[in-house]
Amino acid sequence: MAEDLLLHLIEPARWRAALDEGAVRPPSLASVGFVHLSTPDQVHLPARALYPGRRDLLLLVIDPARLTDPVRFEEGVPADPDGRRFPHLYGSLPTHAVVAVLPYRPPVPPVLPAPDDVLGRTLAFYASLPVRRAVGTGDVPGGVAVLDPDFPHSRDNNRLVLTEPVDAGTVEATAADVGGNAGWPNLTAALLWPGAGDVAAELGARGWEVEELLLMARGAGSLPGGERAEVAPQHQVHDLWDRSWRSDLPGTATDLDRVVTQLIGREQLNDRVVAVRDVVVREAGRVVAAGQVRIDGATAAVESVMTDPTARGRGHGDAVLARCLDLATAADCDLVVLEAAADDWPREWYARRGFGTVGRTWSVSRPG
Repeated sequence: MAEDLLLHLIEPARWRAALDEGAVRPPSLASVGFVHLSTPDQVHLPARALYPGRRDLLLLVIDPARLTDPVRFEEGVPADPDGRRFPHLYGSLPTHAVVAVLPYRPPVPPVLPAPDDVLGRTLAFYASLPVRRAVGTGDVPGGVAVLDPDFPHSRDNNRLVLTEPVDAGTVEATAADVGGNAGWPNLTAALLWPGAGDVAAELGARGWEVEELLLMARGAGSLPGGERAEVAPQHQVHDLWDRSWRSDLPGTATDLDRVVTQLIGREQLNDRVVAVRDVVVREAGRVVAAGQVRIDGATAAVESVMTDPTARGRGHGDAVLARCLDLATAADCDLVVLEAAADDWPREWYARRGFGTVGRTWSVSRPG
């Protein structure tokens, strides 16, 4: 329940640094001995006082049960004129106590998932990441438009991220308006609210391409074989990505050069906002399988597990996934999530490895 949660406002760069350090240690910890927290009905007060007018902050959603240092409700600094008392954490804030990280965009009220709300936390991750890494954002009916003119062919970086119900006509009109002004080659929207399938189906009837995605999740913990995979610098995975994406995408050689270059180039943006680890398996020194884990507090997401066709059938995908789970466990994550196409075989592969379906979302697109 929201009343059982605590919140902390933080600048994105400080949160990214905390992910590497394992804890949030703001200046207040040294100056007054505690970390300023808020309850859900108080957070607007420090936001107005300390960050007036800003909409680029992050809201850390904290499970108090995961804190080991004491939390005391005391007068604010300065004291609140209405006599409100605020939670003060007398110690650093461990990143594994943060069950969700949300863009703070007042006056839009944030949706705060409970620590045991697996679907809510999963949706929060996939709605949050594109907003946080975007070069530009804008409020639209039902959510946010994210834009990155440096990577126009990346639909993940240029789309509508819709978390509240809207009808098909609104999606179509909004995408045409935003995408037309931004010069998107493809109009794209992620429909992330529960029950969005009817809207996706209507858009499909209007000529949009529709992809149903399963949201899958499991607890952290080990699978066998992770020792066969290693963490590698991301540039060492580029050749495998290039080969894989070229084989999957349509278009002429010139088109593919442009699109694949942008898809590879966009990947470095993720590590600016969450902690990214690229995991590989090599044969004779050559990367033949890879995957990625993205860690954001107590939640980790597995992404882009792939094996070169010439190296399949040797358990490399299992080794990559196992190492990703090991990294999530080492970061004290309790939830590991992923997206899988509803009509493709990997969903069954993940299910056999402990991932269960917790929800569905839809991605819709058509040429701009």
